[in-house]
Amino acid sequence: MPTAEPSGERLRASAAGSRPALPVAPAPDVRGEHRTSRARREVLGEPARGGRSRSTYLVWAVLGVVLAGALALRLWGVKEGLPYVYDVDEAAHFVPRAIAMSGTNLNPHYFANPPALTYLLHGIFAALFGGYAGVTREAALHPGEVYLVARVTVAVLGMFAVWLLYVLGSRLFSRSVGLLAAALEAVAFLPVFYAHLALNDVPALVPLTASLVGAAGVMKHGRARDYALAGVGLGLGAATKYTAGVVVLPLIAATAIHYAATRARASLPGHGTRRVPFGPFAGFALAALLALISFLIANPYALLDSHSFLHELAHESAVAEEAGGKLGSPHEVGLLYYAWTFTWGLGYVPAIAALAGAVAVWFKDRRVAWLLTPMIVAYLVFMGTQERFFGRWLMPLLPIACVLAGFFTLVLVDAIARRFQHRAAIVHVASALAAALLLAQGLTYSVHSDLVLSHADTRASARAWLLAHLPAGARVVPEPVVPQAWLHEDPALGPRAGALRPRSAHDRWSVYPSLLARVVAVGPAGSGRWQVERRYARVEDYEHTLSPTTIDYYEQQGYCWVLTSSQQAGRAFADPSEASSAIDYYRALERDARVVYRISPYADGRSPGSFNFDWSFDYYPLADRLPGPEMTLYRLRGGSCARGA
Repeated sequence: MPTAEPSGERLRASAAGSRPALPVAPAPDVRGEHRTSRARREVLGEPARGGRSRSTYLVWAVLGVVLAGALALRLWGVKEGLPYVYDVDEAAHFVPRAIAMSGTNLNPHYFANPPALTYLLHGIFAALFGGYAGVTREAALHPGEVYLVARVTVAVLGMFAVWLLYVLGSRLFSRSVGLLAAALEAVAFLPVFYAHLALNDVPALVPLTASLVGAAGVMKHGRARDYALAGVGLGLGAATKYTAGVVVLPLIAATAIHYAATRARASLPGHGTRRVPFGPFAGFALAALLALISFLIANPYALLDSHSFLHELAHESAVAEEAGGKLGSPHEVGLLYYAWTFTWGLGYVPAIAALAGAVAVWFKDRRVAWLLTPMIVAYLVFMGTQERFFGRWLMPLLPIACVLAGFFTLVLVDAIARRFQHRAAIVHVASALAAALLLAQGLTYSVHSDLVLSHADTRASARAWLLAHLPAGARVVPEPVVPQAWLHEDPALGPRAGALRPRSAHDRWSVYPSLLARVVAVGPAGSGRWQVERRYARVEDYEHTLSPTTIDYYEQQGYCWVLTSSQQAGRAFADPSEASSAIDYYRALERDARVVYRISPYADGRSPGSFNFDWSFDYYPLADRLPGPEMTLYRLRGGSCARGA
């Protein structure tokens, strides 16, 4: 390949005995490239020669609209269910532990999930409510307000992650790719829905994407600040959600690319013995050190209480590998499940575009391909081989998928621009159509889910009916889909989570301890002899405590009202071989008891199809019109319940 003649500036610098700055990587070969028209440059977001393009300010304006839309989608319906918290993970993991932390003891005593979000919420609560005393008082009197603050915090972090994704796409490709990627994450169903809950999935996208931005800078420039950003993002990401630590792979790839570029630069004439200002080894060491420091700042008791940390980390890993997973959860191959999750969590068109982009990037820029694709493959292989898998666990891959989808979309637009000789009208129409196809599914389903979340939860409606029709002290058997505070006369008794317990002084009704007992018949049928095993059962094991015998025991003890939900019953019917006794229990209720109240979340009152574990909690199907499961209240007729039946 012929080489260009050295410039006069380089010759003068050599004559003066100094070495001019050299690029990290060789400039691409542009021989034979067509002259780019102004229209194509504006569409692709490329700067005009000699200054900013005319589209610069338009891009910033559109980005502002994208960020505003992202925040609006994440705040719409954010009060769903409050003051009651129906999501088991939201009720148990972060907010209660942030409330429980005092100023003198910041040990979360819990490491199944890393505590970065817990510490952030603790600081926000202390600032808003006046320290530990103020937080505990507010949680006792107005629990819904505390959870609302936490949910809004997560929503704002979700918007910030969208902005960082714009920066990533712009750094790797162009501003237009960054804009498309940001718009896609702004409307994609999974990041929108889970930004409504005080969970760590969406907050983890912020440091994860920041680390990717730093890795992209390492690949392109190899500067100390890029290594620092990649390391800090890695540490904070792993301290927010352990699986976000997979972002170490792009950092390793970027360091390798920087090393190769440094070696290539060192082989140039006159450079061999010169000292490199900031090499890849020093950079990676800096990133690793800052990652460790950041992780320990956001999770200090990983070191101060290392025994508990390592024990719970090992336990969490064992649970994820637990054979069979949760009852009702999918049983197909994990890789196939996550491939399917892309089609609804991101969208069919974006998923196909991301896959095509992952292939096309190997032909366009192999450095970017090595930066992004190993993380995708490694994460899918690792998560896909676990025994448990859920849609939201795919979230760490969405930023890369959005960038690749945006990149491939712009590759198509570029091809159209060349085919039609850069005619502005055709290029703009093609761009608008491509963007619409990319965003349509995510926007449709995110708006639908927000509409669903803006209505009263079916469990709230069921509670209102019970308050209006059941006398105080009535004996009720609710399934574990409602929080403890749901049973109280007054919800302002604190955000209580965990198993349903026997009646307390605050309870409106006398409640059967569904998760604390299992009934086993010890005599002939009809003898009325039972053995009650009092042991704690996890929510996912609730169906294993059920059988038709349990109904006989309810009737003998005077528990005449049984409240069931499709979230629990659906899990049993989805796994008939694992929960045959529970299926017999539900069929016996339907056959022998009287239905006195039923509320369906579906538009036509019927389930949209077979039970799906993810969709029963995130309300993705368009058939959903209300949040929550189908709730059915039965009145038993036998035993001591015969009177008034």
